[in-house]
Amino acid sequence: MAIKGSLKEASLADVCQLLALGQKTGCLSVTDRSRFGQIFFDRGRITYSRIVNRRDRLGDLMVRDGALSQEQLQQVLALQTREPDKRFGEILLECGFLDSEALTQFIRMQIEEAIYHLFTWTRGNFFFEADERPEAADVLVSINPDSLLLEAARRVDEWSLIEKKIPSLDLVFEVDRVRVMETFSDLTPEQQRIIALLDGTHNVQEIADETGLSEFDAGKALYGLIQAGLANRVGRKSEPEGARSKEAEIKERRNLGVAFYRTAMLDDAAREFQRLLELSPGDLQASYHLALIALRSSRSRDAVRQFKAILETTGPHFGAFVNLAVALRALRRPEDAILVLGEADQLRPGTPIVALSRGVALIEAGRYGEATAAFEEYRKRVPAGEKPAAMYYYYGALAFALNKQLNQAETLIREGDEQHPDNAPISLMRGLVAERRGDYDHAERFFRDVVEEDPTLVFAHKNLGDVVYRRGEHEAALEHYQRAMQINPNIGDDTCAKVGNIHYKLRERDEALRYWARALELNPNNQVVRNNIEIVQNAG
Repeated sequence: MAIKGSLKEASLADVCQLLALGQKTGCLSVTDRSRFGQIFFDRGRITYSRIVNRRDRLGDLMVRDGALSQEQLQQVLALQTREPDKRFGEILLECGFLDSEALTQFIRMQIEEAIYHLFTWTRGNFFFEADERPEAADVLVSINPDSLLLEAARRVDEWSLIEKKIPSLDLVFEVDRVRVMETFSDLTPEQQRIIALLDGTHNVQEIADETGLSEFDAGKALYGLIQAGLANRVGRKSEPEGARSKEAEIKERRNLGVAFYRTAMLDDAAREFQRLLELSPGDLQASYHLALIALRSSRSRDAVRQFKAILETTGPHFGAFVNLAVALRALRRPEDAILVLGEADQLRPGTPIVALSRGVALIEAGRYGEATAAFEEYRKRVPAGEKPAAMYYYYGALAFALNKQLNQAETLIREGDEQHPDNAPISLMRGLVAERRGDYDHAERFFRDVVEEDPTLVFAHKNLGDVVYRRGEHEAALEHYQRAMQINPNIGDDTCAKVGNIHYKLRERDEALRYWARALELNPNNQVVRNNIEIVQNAG
């Protein structure tokens, strides 16, 4: 289950300590305005960290520590320009400039520096997604967070002092050269490195970039010079209009948009992709992600319109077809979704996700036997050695249950439990099968377990409401139905109808009519609800 909040309410240190103590595995994403970073955990230990659109300092660290010459660094960067798919470290090893042990050590230093930088962010939000892992090509380490937290806390305290003299990295400083040369031997190595660049033309960020120092180390060195009266501020050097290439800004916006989207920060992602479209009209990736954002934001009609526009512009597009089918299902158009998935299957025959999506759409169309066949086809398409998705076990069991094949449903659920332990939707299906058998006591127990495990799972509340509703416990049922509708206002006309029935039994006529009217909005063909409204209105 995801954990999210504001950095104003909980510091990054507190969040990291909580994840470490809980031995959590997953990705902690942090955003501060248009900045984005991530810290990955594996059973409470830090394995990787990165900051989007921040200069890669791995080469700078190696040159600083004498492990790599400036000429070797330029050679590796030139090779990477010609082969952009290759990682910096991979090229280093191929060139024989460094061995794997030394590379891992420098990557550890880079990860630590990235985390220290993230700890200076005090605004924005954090978002932890369990079981998310770094990309396969990333070199991972194993760091005890306790030591990092102590150093990070020290740096944050120091940075709060530094910021009083250097509130922004675009400020420009210069030194009194005569006095500096008189005291040169007393300066720290970092201060000696930045002296030449304190010339009234370089801002603090440029000094950090050109010396290979972190922003913290460069700021700390400059702060000492300011305090000693050897350096003074002469102005601000912001990036001039048009100085940054259009291509660079497009890349930056795209990277930020994708990062925000992957961590469900949809408003931030939409802002970046809309800006990207302003810079590059017709950009397919921006249009595609904006359609995905509409879909994930429950704006299904907008999503359908946007995916259709992409298809009209680009022609057949596998991803657009698959996601268009999801949007059509959300609009209760499963038959149209099935047709669209047929188009996707022609583009990439044998793709597992198409068979799985088709099975779900067939369930929603009431074609349960065909759905079972589609799930069997999905199972055949899953590559050898790869376990089927949890979604398969949930919907596959649902298709069996709806087709009155309860033994097959229970067999599939047991397998799903083995493949995906503690998966809330699979546990939910166990309750549904018990309910289907008329074993309401066990069904209720399963549903309550799911609600405790994942209180955001809408159908757990809805099904728990159904069980207690059937027993005549109307007030308890109302509580669960209302919780389900808070999570998803479009959950279904049957739930709204039952809420209307409960209000009517409680002699709350106006509320009953309101919920029945909502049920008709969701399903104008619900004749039972229409009859209820007519009877109550005529009686009134």
